[in-house]
Amino acid sequence: MKNRVYLDYAATTPTDPRVLKTMIPYFTRNFANSMSLHSYGQEAKNSLSEARRVMAQSLNAKTPEIVFTSSATESNNFALKGIAFANQKKGKHIIISSIEHACVLNSAKWLEERGFKITRLSVDKDGLIDLKELKEKISDETILVSVMHANNEIGTIEPIKKIGQICKKNNVYFHTDAAQSFGKERIDVQEMNIDLLTASSHKMYGPKGVGFLFIKEGTNIEPLLHGGGHEFGLRSSTTNLPGIIGFAKALQLSNELNPEENKRIKGLRDKLIDGILNKIDDCFLDGEN
Repeated sequence: MKNRVYLDYAATTPTDPRVLKTMIPYFTRNFANSMSLHSYGQEAKNSLSEARRVMAQSLNAKTPEIVFTSSATESNNFALKGIAFANQKKGKHIIISSIEHACVLNSAKWLEERGFKITRLSVDKDGLIDLKELKEKISDETILVSVMHANNEIGTIEPIKKIGQICKKNNVYFHTDAAQSFGKERIDVQEMNIDLLTASSHKMYGPKGVGFLFIKEGTNIEPLLHGGGHEFGLRSSTTNLPGIIGFAKALQLSNELNPEENKRIKGLRDKLIDGILNKIDDCFLDGEN
């Protein structure tokens, strides 16, 4: 047991002790429902609003454009199905890459079984989509393009700014799954022409069970959950306030530590890659070099 090393941080990370410390009061003291009208509820609402502001600021987004969810899986389902249901009168064609996370692939398959046309873009040996193919596949029936930012298995970073430009030019919504990159890579939703973006807490030392979907103002999307009108009526369900507070703290820590941490991680990554390639026969690097 003492010799075990955990190398699966792309799947999940431990919750940072500083994040946990920030969360604890929201389990026991500031625990109210943010939709309640009494003073306890309003205090919870204020805390929720501040966390939302932190998320929005990091993306150069507007505060109401952040809709908290339970996970990246929920956010991705919301993005694909919500856009599909709301815009099917315009068209029923959706484009994704062939290497999306399973929640995107399976959401697309589910929509395909219900009459939507799904195009799956091919990728090269490094996991990159072909922008020329994307342009060729977009038609008058296309309502959404969904391409992940950073791949969860091989780490490939897709050219989302260029994808966003293509989508904007063709009046097509662009969604990117940034669960692996949010808090680690710079993302500006305005500069990159992103309409919807998925983020997750537990990939960046935050708690499990919380994420968000950035939804650009004016986007035509159908809610998947209906109820008491939480999250601007787009995601009804009592908000996971402790989780959201932890997510915001994790993001703040990430922003403070990123320059040095990224340098440290890159050094460890390069050392591991070089060691494996030089000392083990018949090995090759899967993804971008």
